Amino acid sequence: MGAGPIDQLIAHLSRLPGIGERTATRLAFYLLRANPQFREGLASAISNLSHIHLCSHCSTVTDQDPCSICKSHLRKRDLICIVEKPSDIYSIERLHSYGGLYHVLHGLLSPIEGVAPSDLRISHLMQRVVENPPSEIILALSPTVEGDATSAYLVKQLDSPTLRAGGRKITISRLASGLPIGSDLEFADQITLGKAFEARTLVG
Repeated sequence: MGAGPIDQLIAHLSRLPGIGERTATRLAFYLLRANPQFREGLASAISNLSHIHLCSHCSTVTDQDPCSICKSHLRKRDLICIVEKPSDIYSIERLHSYGGLYHVLHGLLSPIEGVAPSDLRISHLMQRVVENPPSEIILALSPTVEGDATSAYLVKQLDSPTLRAGGRKITISRLASGLPIGSDLEFADQITLGKAFEARTLVG
């Protein structure tokens, strides 16, 4: 059998995380039977991903700059929540209880994998904090070895003489320990994540 449209679709779908060849085959034939408008909408949504870039303020993925959260007048601009990846923002926003801004690091420190501070959006965060010091920074990183190491590094950087010279004390907090050790923030259920936010603890 040649590499026709169905075979090509199955090949692409099977490369998605958690999708094997059998699931990819079922999805391909589902799409084949689906309403043409649904297929066109899906194709358009995928095509529009080419317009995605990083927000110049918080570094999340967006099709506009600044992103909708950063430019919203309803958000608390003196509150910044630091997350590992853009998908973590979606997890937190589903709580409907956090009203501040975000900053996406795009990874965590990992000497073993060769991920250094210069590989993350940390310098951009520091520049942002120096220019507009927030009243509180929430470290919403996954409770893993890498997450803990990144949090410790950020706490040290945020306690720098440059920031202290500004005369404004920045409160730094971390999510409560209700999140399972070694888990990913993205996969935490809403109740657990919500309680972790509400019971966040001060650092230092």
